[in-house]
Amino acid sequence: MYPARITDEFPAPSYRGNQKQALADIRAAFERGKDVVLVRAPTGSGKSLLARAIAGCARTAGEAAAEQVIDAYYTTPQVSQLDDVAEDALLEDLCVIRGKNNYDCILPGETDTPVNQAPCVRERKFDCQVKHRCPYFSDRAIASNRRIAAMTLAYFMQTAGSDVFGKRDVVVIDEAHGLGEWAEMYATIDLSPQSIPMWNDIDVPDIDGLDEAVAFTERVEHLAERRVKELRKKAELTGEEVAERDSLNTLRQDLGWFREDYTDTESATTWVVDQADGEHAPVTIKPMNPERYLKHTVWDRGNRFALLSATILNKEAFCANVGLDPSNVALVEVGHTFPVENRPLYDVAQGKMTYEHRDDTLPDIARTIVRIMARHTDEKGLIHCHSYAIQEQLQELLDDFGVGARVRTHDKEGRDGALSAWKRSDNPDVFLSVKMEEALDLEGDLCRWQVLCKAPYPNTRDSRVARRLEDDQWGWYYRTALRTVIQACGRVVRAPDDHGATYLADTSLLDLFERADHDMPDWFRAQVDRLSQPDLPRFAPDQALSALSSGTKRRHDRSRSRSGDGNHPLSDVWD
Repeated sequence: MYPARITDEFPAPSYRGNQKQALADIRAAFERGKDVVLVRAPTGSGKSLLARAIAGCARTAGEAAAEQVIDAYYTTPQVSQLDDVAEDALLEDLCVIRGKNNYDCILPGETDTPVNQAPCVRERKFDCQVKHRCPYFSDRAIASNRRIAAMTLAYFMQTAGSDVFGKRDVVVIDEAHGLGEWAEMYATIDLSPQSIPMWNDIDVPDIDGLDEAVAFTERVEHLAERRVKELRKKAELTGEEVAERDSLNTLRQDLGWFREDYTDTESATTWVVDQADGEHAPVTIKPMNPERYLKHTVWDRGNRFALLSATILNKEAFCANVGLDPSNVALVEVGHTFPVENRPLYDVAQGKMTYEHRDDTLPDIARTIVRIMARHTDEKGLIHCHSYAIQEQLQELLDDFGVGARVRTHDKEGRDGALSAWKRSDNPDVFLSVKMEEALDLEGDLCRWQVLCKAPYPNTRDSRVARRLEDDQWGWYYRTALRTVIQACGRVVRAPDDHGATYLADTSLLDLFERADHDMPDWFRAQVDRLSQPDLPRFAPDQALSALSSGTKRRHDRSRSRSGDGNHPLSDVWD
């Protein structure tokens, strides 16, 4: 790596905000010999441009000896972030590669078939005469030979050990704050009817402890191997059978990894097992602090690393979570350049939103939202509902209060379409969202206000969360919630001249600020210090609807499909 050329590799014609100082600090950290640099850069600081400059410091073929690795990776856990990179003219030399399911086959009669179900994977010994023109293999070949290959974190981890995407000189991970949690999610093993087609042939025991889980996985792997052999005997598979074969092969690899890691006395990974409904019920095996998994999929993939995020809140805790030595890691702080008065926080707390208090608190929050709507009669708003249960209750309450004509919502399957329709609308609609605290750019009039309905604490019913709290890791618990709040606050203020208000409706949010104060970035603490109670109009539903265009007393599509598994590790971040 050549840190000295970081400013020459910056892709924009000029700097904005603190970018020039950030590049100098990043260069200095690498030149001090640090192998990993954490870059804490708030919304609007141009993290993608900083990332491109860092990646440009990687050794090139002309600068390396034969045994030295060259070039760089850019990766992010968020599909939408990769889309933004692909569309940014300043980042055109980042060569994007996606998974096979994102490309269509080009063979006659197969143009609507994704490459992961094309004849080359359906038919045994199929010889594709146009493989050199296949959009997936063509993009993969190009990316593997380009100076900077860009991909999602899921694809990056899946290609660990690949001959195509081997080790490179520099790895840049954008939106890296949840790297440990993402690794845990990717390494989680789900044993259920959705992941095991022959589930009904398995006598699932009541699993009590990890030793019993190991024995059960050996039986599952044997059945999976037998089913894969049956599929391999077929001359041609259907698309569904291809998906089944690939899923079972992945499951076999995961189960083998789990047993190998669990029996390794030197592994730092702690495994937990969940079977909520006992005998015959699905089983989930989850890792905690999967250092070994990250070493194989991430840390062995490069010489130097840059990890960028607005919310890497505590260097030592982050390093412990992802298996890094803090002494080999530098933290670079990038100051916020957005005026604090443009990003106000307002206290409209109506009580606690814990499960036992929700039914009492939520009606008061709904009434408060109606008053906020009246304050912002001609401006779009976003409600962070935290869960679909809260979203559904809140939608019904707002309908009952008579403001449903201004409200939009979404389900798990139609979230992208519903979001796009809301953003395109000229009406000052209010969008009830779930899990949209990250990867959402609502600059300018796309959204001027938002409400946080609930403190986003991790679910204590999750075995990993429960285990951490049993181990007294309350600092992690509060940091995780604070990180989500800070990410959410950044959705509606995207530029120095942008402005947007954030309303806090859960009393627990105010408590969170006190408990996690020592982990707050200074620029966010400045927002919290200015927290105030707004002067809201009286409760008047007609006033809340006063700016709607004529004839818009309409009902939006509110289908409430819950099909599909939104917790699959390879789903988009929003799922």
